[in-house]
Amino acid sequence: MSSHFSPDPSPPESTIEMVRGGRVSGKMTTTLRTIVHHVKKHAGVGIIIAVGYFDPGNWSVDLQAGSTFGYRPMLFVILLAGIMAIILQVSPFLSEMTERDAHLKQILAARLGSVTGLDLATHCRIWLYKHPKHPKLIRRCVLYPLYVLSEIAIISTDLAELLGSAIGLCLLFPKLPIWAGVLITGVDVLIFLIVGDPTRNRGRPVRFFEIVMVVLVAIVFICFVILVVKVSPNWPEAFYGFVPSDKLFQSTPNALYIAIGIIGSTVMPHTLFLGSYLSTQDRVEVVPIPLELPDLDKLSSSRANSRFRRWWQLFEAQFRAEETSEERKAELRIRHGHRENNPLSFIKAHMKHGLVDIVMSLLAVAVPINAAIVIVAATVFYDPNTLSDGSLFKMHTLLGDTLGKGAAFMFALALVCSGQTASITATFAGQLVSEGFIQWRISPFLRRLITRLLSLIPSMIVAISSGRSGINRLLIASQVVLSVVLPFVAFPLIYLTASRNVMYAKRGSEHPDPSRGSRRTPIKVRSEEKIDFSNSYMMTGFAFLVWAVVVVANVYVIVMLGMGDTGQ
Repeated sequence: MSSHFSPDPSPPESTIEMVRGGRVSGKMTTTLRTIVHHVKKHAGVGIIIAVGYFDPGNWSVDLQAGSTFGYRPMLFVILLAGIMAIILQVSPFLSEMTERDAHLKQILAARLGSVTGLDLATHCRIWLYKHPKHPKLIRRCVLYPLYVLSEIAIISTDLAELLGSAIGLCLLFPKLPIWAGVLITGVDVLIFLIVGDPTRNRGRPVRFFEIVMVVLVAIVFICFVILVVKVSPNWPEAFYGFVPSDKLFQSTPNALYIAIGIIGSTVMPHTLFLGSYLSTQDRVEVVPIPLELPDLDKLSSSRANSRFRRWWQLFEAQFRAEETSEERKAELRIRHGHRENNPLSFIKAHMKHGLVDIVMSLLAVAVPINAAIVIVAATVFYDPNTLSDGSLFKMHTLLGDTLGKGAAFMFALALVCSGQTASITATFAGQLVSEGFIQWRISPFLRRLITRLLSLIPSMIVAISSGRSGINRLLIASQVVLSVVLPFVAFPLIYLTASRNVMYAKRGSEHPDPSRGSRRTPIKVRSEEKIDFSNSYMMTGFAFLVWAVVVVANVYVIVMLGMGDTGQ
């Protein structure tokens, strides 16, 4: 009787280890490819949005907060403002998709652009310009006032950036008067935006624009790392400052007034318009712009003339308004619920990377820089027995006296870079607001010149009449104005992203139709399924709760201002 031996079903240990090693290696390779793809294609948008969260207006308010209250409770307010910014920029809503795609996170401001292909200002016009009920009344009482408030926010932002950059230049070059610094700042921003214009690239990102922004932000970040190390703060007390405290509600000095200023300077209205526009850009399928073949008979043999001609055409384009095409006009007349949004493939390719880029930029760059400003001010200025006034000028002088000229130089350089980056994004956002709300199609240079003049004139008046004493108060007041305007801009964003008529994508599929064709060979019919990308009820309620808190706080600040209390 022959015996049959069956082979051992379990593989040898070496094979198991090879399989495990292959899986780990495969995961590492996939992760590395994802990181490289993100840096190459998607990095930059989050930094540009985060620029608005540490502009010179933030500096002024943060210095005032740290010098007056120390580490606590203003570090907690910095953290709270950062969380509020993330809520408005990022919504952790799980869309009603298939199980395979159910992990796809959503982005609030940026998601509006990714899903619909339009920015927030344009959506407000589509929503309010031809409202089904009382269109003229809605247009005059809601749309146009909302546009005016948005422009006020842009001007208030640009005013703070102008003053901050001018102060930084004056600190670097002590003999330079403030009004001259203001003029220099205004001119160089316009020149830079002529070279790298994100709105003139047919929906594609301008990498030169983004790279310059990243470099300037990196300089600011490095400068503050050096400053924090040099001042040697009390780290246990500093970390304890992130814990809530009842000192936030004290009236002498008025902590809540400064806290509202921090919120206004951190959660800035123009970043919502900016984020929604930048997310409309296709950062994956970047098709090169077709070049027109030159006429060989008219082609000049001189390369110098050719270069001059290209630069002249680039310069001339800034003074020429792009006419809205008939296709674009027809698209903007289509109301919500009937529009053709971005395809599902576009949303999948951009949504996750947009979430990571924005969250990482806010948490790893914006919040730490704001916290560093408060920590430096609290370490250098704060005295519980006296009321200190930590202005930009005093901070520069004190750093120079205590830590040397190197620390003072770092402070001034970081201030200039911060002001330049924020000023560029503010004038850019102003162009988006005017084109989106009222379709004001003028040349980019003229639009930026108008924005610049509207902030340049009051800045020059304050710089000449009040000098250094009035600039710090003007900076803080501009941030309070931004906080007051914020609810009016945030409400349409929350409403639109919660609407199923706005936030959807279509997925097509083919299936046989027995009623058409024969039984054996029925005709295939293509149907489209709407996939909902709107906010969940929980996320919408949470966003409106944050909105209500800002409204109540703003009412309180307005009452305090009416009573003559300005936080001192």
